[in-house]
Amino acid sequence: MAAAARLASRARPLSRPNPAVGAILVKDRRVIARGHTQEGGRPHAEAALFETHESGMAAGATLYVTLEPCAHRSQRGPACADLVTSARPDRVVIGQRDPDARTAGDGIERIGQAGIKVEVLGDAASARSLAGYLACAEHGRPYVTLKLATSLDGCIALGDGSSRWITGEASRAHVHSQRARADAILVGGGTWRADRPQLDVRLPGIERRSPRRFLLSRGVPPDGVSVINRPDQISGMDGIQYLYIEGGGKAAASFIAEDLVDELHFYRAPILIGGGRPALGDIGLADLGQAHGRWNLADRRQLGSDEFTAYLRKR
Repeated sequence: MAAAARLASRARPLSRPNPAVGAILVKDRRVIARGHTQEGGRPHAEAALFETHESGMAAGATLYVTLEPCAHRSQRGPACADLVTSARPDRVVIGQRDPDARTAGDGIERIGQAGIKVEVLGDAASARSLAGYLACAEHGRPYVTLKLATSLDGCIALGDGSSRWITGEASRAHVHSQRARADAILVGGGTWRADRPQLDVRLPGIERRSPRRFLLSRGVPPDGVSVINRPDQISGMDGIQYLYIEGGGKAAASFIAEDLVDELHFYRAPILIGGGRPALGDIGLADLGQAHGRWNLADRRQLGSDEFTAYLRKR
């Protein structure tokens, strides 16, 4: 299932408005077919997988799929639960139940009624790969990642606002790769006025994956940029499963204060600024006891001379 979840990452975010799903067919301890959701949401992962295998090959095999196969037909393609029952693998292992009311257990039931063994794991790897889809279903908003690039002493800029560049080239390339995995990117009004950031993807070969641009501001939206006035208005971002926030300090603090951040990305450069602008403004913390037990370390790696760490919100 972890391998299927990694495969699903190839579909993010091009599968929108559908979730990025991965599927792997295993027989005699060997992977014989793979599939993930295609650009624009169709074919689904199961349909993409079964397109690559010969009739009858699924007999005796186990299908691993990160999300419950859909049970509804549409003009764009068949119900995946029907494709699975037609292929007749011996066993189907599902990472997550589908919260979509059109499926919501019907896919599992249909496969089981066909005499195929079904197991639902509810595992962390598939949930992580579907974080945006599940956040929209459970919370009515996108999955939010907040990125902060700081000095060792927690500054994001000099006192006069100069911030290019705190981190090195490897960190900046990594940020662009994260932008490419998001449906939308947001900065605060102060950052926009000071830097006029492009907020696009500038890695060779994936420039077209640049996310939609949003601004947290009460001003008039610039050309090609959408505006929200308050953090809670992200619930109105239609078709957005993954939102990437790049700051600055006030915008970052406002999302944390509203408990709307699901993942933190820290890029720390081995420099000291002293007297610079802090990474965060006031987040409404009343005592230190409220600060503990809220974040779990999810990743740590070296990017050139910088350190990258990622933390997941405990909910």
